[in-house]
Amino acid sequence: MQKSAVVCLDLEGVLVPEIWINVAVKTGIDDLKITTREMPDYDKLMRQRLNILDRQALKIGDIQDVIAKMGPLEGATDFLAWLRERYQVIILSDTFYQFAQPLMRQLGFPTLFCNQLEIDRNGRIVNYHMRMQDPKKHAVAALKSLNFFTMAAGDSYNDTAMLGEADAGFFFRPPEHLPKEFPKFPVTQHYGELQERFAQVGSGLS
Repeated sequence: MQKSAVVCLDLEGVLVPEIWINVAVKTGIDDLKITTREMPDYDKLMRQRLNILDRQALKIGDIQDVIAKMGPLEGATDFLAWLRERYQVIILSDTFYQFAQPLMRQLGFPTLFCNQLEIDRNGRIVNYHMRMQDPKKHAVAALKSLNFFTMAAGDSYNDTAMLGEADAGFFFRPPEHLPKEFPKFPVTQHYGELQERFAQVGSGLS
């Protein structure tokens, strides 16, 4: 029996700019430029971010103001439309629903699995809650258990488990050090190249 295919994509760095980098540029806080492209320990990274927000008295509204002025990466909307004509598509992200909503609207509200922020009545971000440990990897594994053929693309440390779990996984514009650490994942640098990779792998399903 022919399998149906699902494509799982990271959000930041693949379809939209890095949210925290944009917040760092807007606020002038360089320490917020650190992302999962550099730091593989996500909990350590988020604790660091929350401490910075607390020290700088930055609230959810300040970050949402930055996000509201962001948009998809150039070519991302057309790329996503191309994918959705051919495959089921799920966005697997370590971002938060409170951040992602304006960006999802601009992308046509694709399915998004991500996490939740805990915000007090004054708008202070006091904690974050992951849906589960290794959510991207487990999502791909669950799709495989439903007899879907899975393809995935991401750009960061926190995507490598997802790429490894998928039937076919690709880096998209990763930092230079990541392909050296994870050489088994082919590197793509633009949407046309990633489309070709997906099309080549997907053609084997028919």
